[in-house]
Amino acid sequence: MRKLVSFLSGLIFGLGLMISDMVNPARVLAFLDLAAIPAGAWDPTLIFVMGGAMIVSAAAWAVAARRREAALGGPIPAPRQGIDWRLLTGSAIFGVGWGLVGICPGPAIVGMAVGGAPSMLFVAAMIAGMIVYRLFDAALARRAAA
Repeated sequence: MRKLVSFLSGLIFGLGLMISDMVNPARVLAFLDLAAIPAGAWDPTLIFVMGGAMIVSAAAWAVAARRREAALGGPIPAPRQGIDWRLLTGSAIFGVGWGLVGICPGPAIVGMAVGGAPSMLFVAAMIAGMIVYRLFDAALARRAAA
């Protein structure tokens, strides 16, 4: 049941990305281009997509806060506490990548389904980055243990 719910949640998320055209890097870059505001070419669409997502997320966390376990069993993860170098570094890398190409992980995966070569290249680079991170993290753990 958990896998079915996960699949359906991902499907709804992906459909939302497609309907809102957030799989289109040009739309995201048009939002991030603040210099386009005076010319009237700025695209505020992403604000509404993010706002809708934040409303749904806040409602879900409000419900989850009153529960001891997830609806389908298992623990509910605690919200992240504190800001550390990993959070700052990851956020910076995400922001730079998003600003350069207008693609982030969720839309990139959906973009692969609609045949986007830039999304395929992005996902390949993302996987390579995950591998490099795991190697780096393991090396740091070994160094700390020594």
